[in-house]
Amino acid sequence: MSHSRIEYTSICINTAHQIDVIKSTDAMSKHPTIKDLARAADLGVATVDRALNGRPNVRQETLDRVLNAAERIGYPTRALSKRRDDAIRPLVRFGFVLHKGSQEFYQNFARELQRAVDLRTDIRGRATIRFAASQAPEDFASAISETARHCDAIATSAINHPTLTDLVSDLTTAGTPVFALLNDFAQGVRQNFLGLNNVKVGRIAAWAIVTQVREAGKLAVFVGGNRWHGHQLRETGFQSYIREYAPELKVLDTVVNLETRQVTYEATLELLNRQPDLRGIYVAGGGMEGAIAALREARPAGKVALVVNELTTDSRKALIDRYVTMVIATPLQELCRDLVAAMADAVLGKPNATASQHFMTPQLHVPESF
Repeated sequence: MSHSRIEYTSICINTAHQIDVIKSTDAMSKHPTIKDLARAADLGVATVDRALNGRPNVRQETLDRVLNAAERIGYPTRALSKRRDDAIRPLVRFGFVLHKGSQEFYQNFARELQRAVDLRTDIRGRATIRFAASQAPEDFASAISETARHCDAIATSAINHPTLTDLVSDLTTAGTPVFALLNDFAQGVRQNFLGLNNVKVGRIAAWAIVTQVREAGKLAVFVGGNRWHGHQLRETGFQSYIREYAPELKVLDTVVNLETRQVTYEATLELLNRQPDLRGIYVAGGGMEGAIAALREARPAGKVALVVNELTTDSRKALIDRYVTMVIATPLQELCRDLVAAMADAVLGKPNATASQHFMTPQLHVPESF
């Protein structure tokens, strides 16, 4: 009898323990609370609350303890996992300074830059995008300097000017790499250039015009200004192709349009009036909308070959209407992706895998592209 009583008691104790464990496990698996999490992490509830809600002054070791405990007991950890990943990934602050913020192309450019930064999952990317107040060197310098105060690397479409070269030199010395976009300025001190091979762009433009022109006559070239090295290279490429393959066509004196629609419009109308044998126009920079508007007013579609840069609403419609012969476009998505990668590598001290001049392959659009 004594033996039986001992055995019965033992069974009851074991059964009770099993029931207690099952109840505890069920309660934990259903609704683990912040108190359960604090107990599992061996931390105070207030500390765990700070970790869960991303409050400051929480050490990485504490975050790890809370996350590991949360995973053990089944406490929801999506926000906490993201917070820990953010703490592990390096922060890279990208600064971009563009110009002509009202133009469609540069608005598209800004969106693609932001998108390229957002797509990087290996870093915590922060993008600051500014537009210089004008194309004057002092306005570019002001925008670049202000951006550099809060960023780890800078990329800009600035003009060529000694003031900007000196500024880039100072920033580089201070540890802020600077990248040239579209226009290769500050050569010798900037980190890299990313854009098109502008001599080739000029030759492509000349080829497109010569292919369409059927008789001898005159050609006109518009550039934004003398400080745009990229425009000068496009002009050089254009003229070299004409000399080589179409010497019967005369290239008129280059017209500076300040990259504005109105100046280009007025200058194009004047050319059409003074040069009845004008066969082709190449707008090497901005302001193409003015040339398109002038041709629509003064000539039938296709009468004068027109080549412009960058695909926008205006240039696309002019292609379809055959007032534009070809659009030579920058592959913005590819450019921004490669730029952000190069900037991140420079900030993180990785080997520079990008050549000093990183040329993209231009996208060529003709009327039959649409």
